[in-house]
Amino acid sequence: MTGGTGAGKAAYELRQRIQQVQHELDELGPPSEIPELITSANLLRSNEYLSKSNEKRIELLEAYGQYSRVLEDLLSSVLEIQHDLKEIVTEQSHMIAGQSKPKKTRTTPKKTRTTPKKTRTTPKKTRAKPKTRR
Repeated sequence: MTGGTGAGKAAYELRQRIQQVQHELDELGPPSEIPELITSANLLRSNEYLSKSNEKRIELLEAYGQYSRVLEDLLSSVLEIQHDLKEIVTEQSHMIAGQSKPKKTRTTPKKTRTTPKKTRTTPKKTRAKPKTRR
């Protein structure tokens, strides 16, 4: 599993980032018109606003992209768990169905050992290391 608890935390952090960027974008607001300024100054201010707004929108799109990837990982994990649970339930239902049938009894008796198992009374011999010449 790729996600788990880490993916949930990542999704939460990305959601917080998305909300922060949206708040910053809302705070920018449209550029205000000031009658005393000349037209070129107003155009410069509008351009500055558009640049900042565009930056925030790009940041927002990147955050949404990361957020959707994390959510896809979480969804994939949930689907894997669902599949595993389905297999477990199927196996258990087969086991329960198998238990409801009467068990077969053995017709031949189990073989038993007639002679006792031998135990070693002397210690096991160990191999001596060969002597090395110097």
